[in-house]
Amino acid sequence: MRKILVIGAGKSTAVLIKYFQDKSVLENLHITIGDISLENAKKLANKHPNTVAIRLDVFDTDSRKEAIKNADIIVSMLPARFHIEVAKDCLSYNKSMVTASYVSPEMQELDPEVRKKGLIFMNEIGVDPGIDHMSAMQVIDRIRNQGGKLILFESFTGGLVAPESDTNLWNYKFTWNPRNVVVAGQGGAAEFLQEGTYKYIPYHKLFRRTEFLEVEGYGRFEAYANRNSLKYQKIYGLDDILTLYRGTIRRVGFSRAWNTFVQLGMTADDYTIANSEHMSYRDFTNSFLAYSPTDSVELKLRHYLKIDQDDIMWDKLLELDLFNPNKKVQIANATPAQILQKILMDEWLLAEDEKDMIVMYHKFGYELNGERKQIDATMVSIGDDQTYTAMARTVGLPVAMAALRILNKKITTPGVQIPIAEEVYTPILKELEEYGIIFKEEEKEYLGYNPDGVKG
Repeated sequence: MRKILVIGAGKSTAVLIKYFQDKSVLENLHITIGDISLENAKKLANKHPNTVAIRLDVFDTDSRKEAIKNADIIVSMLPARFHIEVAKDCLSYNKSMVTASYVSPEMQELDPEVRKKGLIFMNEIGVDPGIDHMSAMQVIDRIRNQGGKLILFESFTGGLVAPESDTNLWNYKFTWNPRNVVVAGQGGAAEFLQEGTYKYIPYHKLFRRTEFLEVEGYGRFEAYANRNSLKYQKIYGLDDILTLYRGTIRRVGFSRAWNTFVQLGMTADDYTIANSEHMSYRDFTNSFLAYSPTDSVELKLRHYLKIDQDDIMWDKLLELDLFNPNKKVQIANATPAQILQKILMDEWLLAEDEKDMIVMYHKFGYELNGERKQIDATMVSIGDDQTYTAMARTVGLPVAMAALRILNKKITTPGVQIPIAEEVYTPILKELEEYGIIFKEEEKEYLGYNPDGVKG
């Protein structure tokens, strides 16, 4: 049998494993799931006859190397920083590998040797990055093949709560790593292009500069800018493009409310708070406000952020129990971001019977035969339950499909790469449609950002 090793049994792995298991008889596959928690690996193996679970600690060099040596292809679903150790072992034992994570500089440095050995290290083939690359390149290549020239490309993705499970004032619940949500946007200004002009949004302004989107059947959304849209200019071959903008989707009103945490300093992750394990949620909130011998924490916060008591923003903050004197942080030497994450996890975790939702929205502006045109492409995927989530589906399926196609020698171009080649995106997007992951395209009038031609 052909052996697939999946390292990591986290939230995004359930659908990936099921895909391999469903194909295992027809494709002659044997799946090994390795995780530091044997219990988690066994849960995903689910006593399937062609699947085994093993305890695999990525820092245990001998057992990691042994597992990789005995497999035909490796799928790494580990946190991004751990892929490189797996990648080096794959090089040593001549194994191709697939990950959903961004290509790190360390991974890119392996490219010459990966090519030399004829191996494929496929990265960025989850949902974002992944499905966004493939669906974008399919339309971009089609426009180019018609003789068109791209002048605008915008791409937005959000992991959200499904409408039927949307039960809080923030219209949001955690559908992936909560820490990534809390620290989103940090580490530098957002950079992008609008109408040929470079634009920058510093972190403290990020959540007050939003775009608005309408998705048929699902209503209105907003999007804030991702940190660096410009790195995709070269990757997608958009050297002459006028507008290039990538962003994260939320329901309207989320970003304005989230900005309160940014302005208070609650999302900071670069220092720790003394005695944090003994703090109440109320103490934590008060620690960012000026001392007053007379005013309550509530009054000080409203005054500082200029929030009226009948503003929905105030209700959103009350809903999170930020002023509770009895709930304790219970984390020693915690950063503000870690404490905020704990507070939010009390309220924003998906219940067992609740569903998540992935929304993706692309805008393509182009010139063809002297005329400016626009295509909008949208995709919405709703999860089945807390295990088979939309996030697990949209991350896991393209990873699994790429791994099987590499194993079957349908994807053959060697090197450290992302899924922007036609041999990758055409068959995978077609197969994804069988799982309900379908893009709806609509031709629209092109307006851009500057219909009057005034320099902005």
